[in-house]
Amino acid sequence: MMDYFTRYGLEFNPFIKNSKEILVDTAEYTETLFRLDYLAKTKGFGLLTGSPGRGKTTAIRSWASNLNPSLYRVIYTGLSTLIPNDFYRNLVQELGAEPAFQKPANFRIIQEEIIRLSIEKRKTPVIIIDEANYINNVILNDLKILFNFEMDSRDRAAVLLAGLPKLNSTLGLGIHEPLKQRIVMNYNLEGTTKEEGRYYIQEKLKGAGCNQTIFEDAAIEAILNAADGTPRLINKYCNASMLIGDSNKADLITTDIVMKAVNDCELG
Repeated sequence: MMDYFTRYGLEFNPFIKNSKEILVDTAEYTETLFRLDYLAKTKGFGLLTGSPGRGKTTAIRSWASNLNPSLYRVIYTGLSTLIPNDFYRNLVQELGAEPAFQKPANFRIIQEEIIRLSIEKRKTPVIIIDEANYINNVILNDLKILFNFEMDSRDRAAVLLAGLPKLNSTLGLGIHEPLKQRIVMNYNLEGTTKEEGRYYIQEKLKGAGCNQTIFEDAAIEAILNAADGTPRLINKYCNASMLIGDSNKADLITTDIVMKAVNDCELG
């Protein structure tokens, strides 16, 4: 059985997760990378927020994988739901050390490892805490202390907190004022414009070897209206439209097919 996307002259399906990820340089994606580069160079705390599916994790992973390993050591943790000491134990392990049982000891190990990396190895630790909107308030309170190196007041690590927009309001609480004051980079992904959305779809198709018209203009407009600037939804609706188009033996995807696809996705 032929894959449904081959009807549309595609070498693979660019709208689902696969080994050939096509990164599209929209203005927002480029701005996100610029902000992240600034954080890595400046060090201190950074905040990257956006609604689900806006491309935070994709941008972070792409950026982190391109950091020079002789200058940076990336530590990634998506375990922000953990209780405080388990969170610190995990961070110690990610830094390549042996975790202790008590929180103060883990604090000390984390600080020692960061100093060792920055002074002996001359590498900037880049600590990425994904889904940070779920992070325990105690951990948020601790972060400023944990990364505060009294000896020379210089930040030795870049710490990126990434999560949903409500992370901004959490950090706006008085209790977190000391941490908020240390934030050197704060960027919220607003989503793609219509123009960028069209470019996004075109680039995805081009990257998958497409040389034919697959979507009517009005069909693309319908996808972009339904997705409301969210790349994950653009992917979802394009994929569902091709699936329905193929089952209807339609070589061109119309608005009607898109509306069915959107409806199916919302029901699913």
